[in-house]
Amino acid sequence: MSNLSRIAFAGIALLIAPRMCFGQTVYSRSALASPTMADPISVYDNWSVYDELSDNVPLTEKLSIAELDNMLRLRKSGVRFDYYAMDAFWFDPDSGYRAWKKPNWPEGPDNWIKRCQENNIRPGLWFSTNTLVHLNAVPQWRDSLNKQGTAMSMFEGGFLPDFMNTLQYWYDRGIRMYLFDFADLAAATPKSEATLSKEEIVRRNSTAFREALLAFRRKNPDIILEAFNGFGGDMDTTYYPFPFKQQIDLRWLEVFDSLYCGDPRPSDVPTSNFWRSLDIYSDHQMRRYEQSGVPLERIDTTSFMPGKTSTIYRRAFQEWKGSLILMMARGGWINTTYGNLEMLSSADAAWFGRVQSLFLKFQSEGRIKSFGGIPGEVEPYGFGALDPTGSVYVVANPTESITAIEMPMLSQTQERSSRGRVIFRDAGFVPQLNQSSVTLGPGQMAMVGFGKYAEASFDLGTQQDVVIPNTIRQLPTEFHSIGKGLIRATIETPPATDLRLVMQQFSPDGSLRRTWAGGDPGGVNMGKVFLLKAEQDGKELPIHQDYDRVVWAGLSWAEGEIKRSDLHPGKPLVLTFQSTEKDPVALKGQVYSVTY
Repeated sequence: MSNLSRIAFAGIALLIAPRMCFGQTVYSRSALASPTMADPISVYDNWSVYDELSDNVPLTEKLSIAELDNMLRLRKSGVRFDYYAMDAFWFDPDSGYRAWKKPNWPEGPDNWIKRCQENNIRPGLWFSTNTLVHLNAVPQWRDSLNKQGTAMSMFEGGFLPDFMNTLQYWYDRGIRMYLFDFADLAAATPKSEATLSKEEIVRRNSTAFREALLAFRRKNPDIILEAFNGFGGDMDTTYYPFPFKQQIDLRWLEVFDSLYCGDPRPSDVPTSNFWRSLDIYSDHQMRRYEQSGVPLERIDTTSFMPGKTSTIYRRAFQEWKGSLILMMARGGWINTTYGNLEMLSSADAAWFGRVQSLFLKFQSEGRIKSFGGIPGEVEPYGFGALDPTGSVYVVANPTESITAIEMPMLSQTQERSSRGRVIFRDAGFVPQLNQSSVTLGPGQMAMVGFGKYAEASFDLGTQQDVVIPNTIRQLPTEFHSIGKGLIRATIETPPATDLRLVMQQFSPDGSLRRTWAGGDPGGVNMGKVFLLKAEQDGKELPIHQDYDRVVWAGLSWAEGEIKRSDLHPGKPLVLTFQSTEKDPVALKGQVYSVTY
């Protein structure tokens, strides 16, 4: 065939390709020009089923295969899984990532990889980038070690070439997703540390690793690369100043499909339901990454993490429905489910699959945008999705008040239907829909459908394990310091109401102050760090406290409620709030009257 004939044939192929694509052929990632991920994916990650950092639950082959079996079980009920990421510490610590840990993996990963591939699930692996976390430096890395022996330079010595060869080794064995965590871009050999500025070291490490990943991607265009800790962003609190102190270098988007924005942590916004505080944290982090220039679809909020271990505060599947909706509604294209899948029933899986299919369609074919205030600044906010048939809004109220939030038009081409409907909500307070605004109770989230999505077939029900008060009113209360880390107030008990107690901890400069009391094993329960006490007629009253748990990520607040059945209206109630934080702190207290 002549060159001219080849060109003519190629032109005909291009003309008929769209018709073939829709009528005869399957989707092909390699046919698209996008250098990174071209469509949203669903990932299962087994972290939080095990936890070798803040708990003592080891990763084993038995555990990993059991979760694969559960992925296949849930698939039958409509849940989509495209990838299975094997998280931290699968490796023999002396292998340079070339061998799996024994006796946990007696025959290595071959059975796991094979079973994933047989079921059209692409396997992925976690790497500690250039730091030695549960890992020892192999000989070919040692000329890259920093003075402390904790990390390797990526622009000098043998580490980076060997590391990239290792990534290719696992690609050749079937790995298609790579998670890079705990990066230390300031790592350098003693010689470079003595002669180069920190800024120059970071620049050289970043350039070396970015160029190496670009070459790796060019050779293997079907891979997924994701960045975790160490690639920018501040994650410890939601009270930090913005822009980030650890700025995000947007050039990482040239090589990474997604940047994660923090493991689940409580925000610095007090909530009566502890898990809602985790939602607010992830919502806040996503907004800050978006403000830093990262597109929504390239942000992984790593927020949907049900599990039994300490890394997720032994959550199990509490408040999982709201958490799943928020994760999908934020618009990130890596939609990751963590944790103990065996806890999901077939009915749960069918509900899960409905949420997935709705939002994966919006992510692929529609449009998702954020709106409202900044979550960590205690402002109502939300996420909106639209397509030609209608729109869906997921809204949240982080305040301690009943508040209306406007659901704005998401596009100038959008046709807002007058027909709207609340299609998901927390229990208790019933959201009030008024055309383009919805009124939410304190700490409440809800989902509103317009157009096609207001139909009953899209109803996702009520989240029964989060109950929102029907009324709330702040009571005038004067707290006084009575000692180090102690404040007290006396109020007259109002009739026919529960009482909500809120304490926040501040540094002397007025900034919110977290106390880190550690994780398991050995961590201190935050209920012993922050103490809420209520006394009436000389008797201590019971207080329901959802923050009363070990929280490795620290906490800056305590919130609890006294039931009306335990109160005597009209009599004095003495409230004492205490922090056992060793450093100087100032405490502030608030009291609310609430009814359910």
